[in-house]
Amino acid sequence: MNHLALVEVLMDANQWSNLFCGIVSRAMTLEVLSTGVAGSYNGAMQVMVAEYQVPSPLTATRENYFVRYCKQLDDGTWVVVDVSLDNLRSSSVVRCRRRPSGCLIQELPDGYSNVTWVEHVEVDNGHIHDIYKVLVNSGLAFGAKRWVASLERQCERLANAMANNLPTGEVGGKYISIFMMTLEGRKSMLKLAQRMVLSYCCGVGASSAHTWTTLSGTGLDDVRIMTRKNVDDPGRPTGLVLSAATSFWLPVPPRQSFNYLRDENTRGEWDPLLNSVLVQEIVHIPSGRDPGNCVSLLRVNSANSIHHNMIMLQESLTDSTGSYVVYAPIDVASLNVILSGGDPDYVALLPSGFAILPDGPGRYESGVLEVGTGGSIITTGLQILFDSAPTAKLSLGSVTTVNTLIKCTTERIKCALAPNNL
Repeated sequence: MNHLALVEVLMDANQWSNLFCGIVSRAMTLEVLSTGVAGSYNGAMQVMVAEYQVPSPLTATRENYFVRYCKQLDDGTWVVVDVSLDNLRSSSVVRCRRRPSGCLIQELPDGYSNVTWVEHVEVDNGHIHDIYKVLVNSGLAFGAKRWVASLERQCERLANAMANNLPTGEVGGKYISIFMMTLEGRKSMLKLAQRMVLSYCCGVGASSAHTWTTLSGTGLDDVRIMTRKNVDDPGRPTGLVLSAATSFWLPVPPRQSFNYLRDENTRGEWDPLLNSVLVQEIVHIPSGRDPGNCVSLLRVNSANSIHHNMIMLQESLTDSTGSYVVYAPIDVASLNVILSGGDPDYVALLPSGFAILPDGPGRYESGVLEVGTGGSIITTGLQILFDSAPTAKLSLGSVTTVNTLIKCTTERIKCALAPNNL
């Protein structure tokens, strides 16, 4: 990413939170103290509030109130730095204080940037669930490595979205049809998939920033169930939406868990709604150098009238600090709009999926700390339209059904990946 484009993203609360949607659950600029000089962000300063999350209902979010300052140094390097203002607030006890943190951005040839990231945080880690303690205390959950890995993956995604050469031919030994997709169609599909992932992250974390009402969920064995009423958001189905999320540990490397969950050939093994049904990948759009980073269209070939020729949009994304597999059914009319380059903001989606994190740091190799050599912590999230009427009353039976569904999914994954650990 161009150095000036990256500076602009960091200084815009909406762009910043969207780019790092797996980390930033909420961000807002409260006051602009300086807009910079000579039409640039050099000298820009603004007061912000942000909430940071791990994609799990079991890990508390961190909220910070800070000033963000942007400065171009004499050698051309840009600095974007945050300093906590939490000591100025007279509200409740501050659990997390952001010491001077931020990044150095140096311009490189051909539109590249060299980024050095620093996270310096004073935090009370006394309320962390056992399965996340090692991950959080090691700094991997909220640290600089996670920010840089996410940034690198997102920059690759943006570059692939703008590439002129359309992906065709063999993918994993099989031929995938691209439907003669135009560049505009590919951009629309990638934009829709990005919104799908953002919506998923909003539904599985512990953030209170989003318009969900929590019904249950207090511990590892529980499923957190929430509801949301949608009336005027064109990107979601109108009505009462039920969301469920839970996290669990497996003695399986994160990459193995990720590859299993994103593979359409094993979908029928863990999805209770698609028992032994053939799922076929019909479109495959790479979104990064890692083959695990891609956007796909999956077709469900089933004699069941409910799932007959159902199409699902799926995005799988991975980096050294974590992975996601997010999917949502999409109707044929909306799909045709997307393939022709239409506006994806008006396509209603209810995403479900998985967030996969390492259970802690791995071994040191060549002096560099590697992650992902131990077990996996998997968060399963489901969203279901309970009723198309936003004023509908939720029944106990519906809560029981979604609770059973997510627990069945979890047990099937455990049986498939770690049968000896049951």
